[in-house]
Amino acid sequence: MCFSTTASFVTAGVTGAIGLVCIGRTERPQQLPLAVAPIIFAIQQGIEGVLWLSLSGEIDRSVSLPLTALFLLVAEVFWPIYVSFAVLMSEPSRLRRRFMMPCLAAGVCVSAYLFWSMFIGLRSAEIIDGHIVYPSQYEPSVILALGYLAATVLPLMLSSQRTIVVLGGIIFLGLVTACIFYWEAFVSVWCFFAAAASVVILGHFEQSRRAHLHIAPAEPRRV
Repeated sequence: MCFSTTASFVTAGVTGAIGLVCIGRTERPQQLPLAVAPIIFAIQQGIEGVLWLSLSGEIDRSVSLPLTALFLLVAEVFWPIYVSFAVLMSEPSRLRRRFMMPCLAAGVCVSAYLFWSMFIGLRSAEIIDGHIVYPSQYEPSVILALGYLAATVLPLMLSSQRTIVVLGGIIFLGLVTACIFYWEAFVSVWCFFAAAASVVILGHFEQSRRAHLHIAPAEPRRV
């Protein structure tokens, strides 16, 4: 996470624990991709925590480049595909799943472009004003930004499940906040907000479990 080493590792620990609980709350295999998301956020925050240590000289600085590449692979290449896929898999409405398919297609295109961009222009990371910044050699594209939004936020907003829509709203507010106040460290800050929103995923599965228990027929009494 972009604020400190400690914050990165604490966020990783909390979101990892949330992910384990979410997995335990799943009732169908289709729910697993969404339940696993907090654990992936935890791994991503852990990577950035180690990157903090490297950039600040507390451990070997030579590992900063592979850690940077790994963090950006998750942030820019993995999430645009995975978010759309996870929400689509957990969506009970066939009609809404059809609306989400173009979001998944947008995610594949965005991920492919960002993956290609990473390797034609080597990315680095540095600490600036108390944040980790990932300078890029290419100018941000409006079309690319809209594609990333369509892949990572729109599927959540299209969900028929209220808690998933709330998750999308929180992540979108995080995006706006990161854009306004932390533009240089946008990638890192937005990933933090998304990781923090993992608690909503836990709420989603807890609500789903309680609803399932409420509507489940009572077990016949034994005589």
